[in-house]
Amino acid sequence: MSTISDRLGVLDDPAAEFLRLACLTYGDSDDPQRWAEADALIAGQPGLRRGNIHVATACADVEEVARLLATDPSLAGVEGGPHRWPPLLYLAYGRHDRTATEGAVLATAKVLLDHGADPNAGYLWHGMPSPFTLLTGAFGNGELGVHRQPAHPHGQALARLFLEAGADPNDAQTLYNRMFEPNDDHLELLFEFGLGSGDGGPWRRRLGDAAQSPTAMLLGQLSWAVTHGFTHRISLLADHGVDLDAALDGFGSHGETAHESALTSGQFEAAALLVSLGARASSLTPEEQVLAAVLAADRVSVARLEAADPDVVARARVRRPGLVVWAAVKPSLDAVRLAVELGWDVSRRARTDVPSDQEWETALHQAAANGELELAELLLALGADPDVHDHRFDATPLGWAQHFEQPELVSLLEPLTQA
Repeated sequence: MSTISDRLGVLDDPAAEFLRLACLTYGDSDDPQRWAEADALIAGQPGLRRGNIHVATACADVEEVARLLATDPSLAGVEGGPHRWPPLLYLAYGRHDRTATEGAVLATAKVLLDHGADPNAGYLWHGMPSPFTLLTGAFGNGELGVHRQPAHPHGQALARLFLEAGADPNDAQTLYNRMFEPNDDHLELLFEFGLGSGDGGPWRRRLGDAAQSPTAMLLGQLSWAVTHGFTHRISLLADHGVDLDAALDGFGSHGETAHESALTSGQFEAAALLVSLGARASSLTPEEQVLAAVLAADRVSVARLEAADPDVVARARVRRPGLVVWAAVKPSLDAVRLAVELGWDVSRRARTDVPSDQEWETALHQAAANGELELAELLLALGADPDVHDHRFDATPLGWAQHFEQPELVSLLEPLTQA
């Protein structure tokens, strides 16, 4: 078990430099340009793979890997290279060569596994208790998106091979990295091999309660699926026995049920699906009813709730002060307009990844990043402050528009921004 190296500078050893450039490392340097540099380096010095089990494995050079293992079978598990990884991790995390055939990749992995390579090999990224395993590398993806952190070109087939060899399917980091997009092929494969069952495998036995249980992993997936309207994932989780009435925690949930979370995050299709799958319909408090009505842009329901309790909107504002941000995430212009009319602060910061009032960025930052011109124009007309800096990167909405290369938003915000 090893930890990722912090050595990010140019290394004197060209083989080590190739391995450093070739692999996903789940840091800010993950980028196709870096993998192209690795590809160019190995093309210019093909002899680097000769005699080096880690480079040969990263290159899916099955003949060289087999030759080296025939000489010394213990090489299948030896840690080396810039990250102090065993060979298979360099194959699973390698992204430099998208022309490597599936046959070569699987044959390379199989010969290493046949010589004793650990199918549960992994490392702890910055000491976090969710190991980055072979499965994590094969499935890829993550917070930087599918362009900068793609799946392995043969990720599904490679993951299946690891699972057949004994990799535990309860892979918390895989689940996290793949939850941002609605594609569920990774979940379908993991469920085939027992995701959600067992004791959590060798990593949880090593890490104890610091690592999530299989049940907790799947409830986290349900929480994200509900608040983002991933209806296929909700159905898939339900089909595999996930408790739809359990109290959710994390990813914007704080003890509410999936149905309650769906309603108060504006995911009404998900809420209806949950009930159809057997979840109990929630009895929302008056404040929660206001939140749901605002996100639905339901003025009639808001008026009815206010008539019954004149202070209910004020209490709802205290409960979710950043509601405008989440309305903008959906995005719903009518919900944004109604929320501001009811007194919500149009320039309030909140999170844009989950329905949380943690003060990250404003709705205008969200619009700027996504190139949503109509939304940005509405927010400005409602009084949004273009000079507000977010609390993560200390940038204005203009800075976000520039970073995400949104020329229409740059043109809109540039003359309005003073800070």
